[in-house]
Amino acid sequence: QVQLVESGGGLVQAGGSLRLSCAASGSIFSIADMAWYRQAPGKQRELVAVITRAGSTNFADSVKGRFTVSRNNAKNTVDLQMNSLRPEDTAVYFCNARVVAWGTKDSKDYWGPGTQVTVSS
Repeated sequence: QVQLVESGGGLVQAGGSLRLSCAASGSIFSIADMAWYRQAPGKQRELVAVITRAGSTNFADSVKGRFTVSRNNAKNTVDLQMNSLRPEDTAVYFCNARVVAWGTKDSKDYWGPGTQVTVSS
């Protein structure tokens, strides 16, 4: 089994910063892409940022220039640094990892339970 746990959410004023962290644990052989998604009330879950094992990144247009993503392959962690936060960034943020577990050949997507980020105006 593989578990993902996020941390670092909270309440921040517009223009402020937060750093989210996600740690993957369990029967992990390797992790390919790691990503952050978010879901605001009444909206669909959307991709915020993705980082490959090699460190290539991609961001949603709405967060480009404000968010950065990084990972530590040795620790199976991924962080999302969020700067210049806006009220529209308010959402539950979910960590996602594409994992090959020990004893398997195929990768599978795993999700964390999510962490709330609230940006006040």
